[in-house]
Amino acid sequence: MDEVRKGIFVETKTHGCNPAYVITSDGVVVIDTPQLPTKAVKMYEEAKAHGAIKYIINTELHIDHIFGNYYFQDVEHIISHQATFDGFMVPDPGFDPFDYAHDAIPRSDPEGEKLFPSREDYFANPHKPDITIDGDATLRVGNKTFQLIHTPGHTPGQLAVVIPEDKIAFVGDTLFHGCQTWLHASNVDQWLESLDKLLDLDVDIIVPGHGPVCNKQEIYVQRAFLMEWVSTIAVAVGKGWSKEKCFKEISFLDRFPVDIGQEYMGETVTRNNINSLYDKLTVKMPVMKKL
Repeated sequence: MDEVRKGIFVETKTHGCNPAYVITSDGVVVIDTPQLPTKAVKMYEEAKAHGAIKYIINTELHIDHIFGNYYFQDVEHIISHQATFDGFMVPDPGFDPFDYAHDAIPRSDPEGEKLFPSREDYFANPHKPDITIDGDATLRVGNKTFQLIHTPGHTPGQLAVVIPEDKIAFVGDTLFHGCQTWLHASNVDQWLESLDKLLDLDVDIIVPGHGPVCNKQEIYVQRAFLMEWVSTIAVAVGKGWSKEKCFKEISFLDRFPVDIGQEYMGETVTRNNINSLYDKLTVKMPVMKKL
């Protein structure tokens, strides 16, 4: 893991999100956990070497941010937004998050197979959050302040974590830096508002959910890309294109490839993004009430 500020370590070069840990004068705070078992165990051991792990903060409910909680069994508390708690490892029709986590093992972490739990063992204690918030909150641990800011859009329970003493923000999947954005479960209007909120932060370093560590300039890039996705599908709808034609004609993978370890999912992510936006943009608009 790379030390991006003194005592703040981030992993950006492996399959899944960018997990991190912060050393304070009163123990360690982990921000998201690795999806892959070997990476989770390694990060746990490395963080634990610096003191007791006081908190995990999960910035959202997607598997690459939460599955590794299972390997941090003696952490004191886990914090998330209430919406993340409500959706924690909950299956959707046609999608099982446990199976999805296991599917990555042969391809991205073959050594992790022996560490991967059975379904029964996992759900006996998946290490869900035990502290939830509904909006913004402030957590103080030793000499560090952790400002938790609700930034919905990518998911309803999205959180950013700001450490003002170090002028650093962990913004989760509100920002995909240099890689494809996942829109399938998103509310783009909320997402754009949350990006504007991040622009107001007094920070020098941004840790995105995916991609290299960056600065606030990348917030403008993310905002532009979201707007490009929406406008591209809106224009296609205006031309009368079917979803199938959109699938054939629209792709941004040449400029924004899928993140490390998920290259094989490029077409799937593109189709999911198109499918989500197309459905939203072809719904009849509500009739405006007269003033």
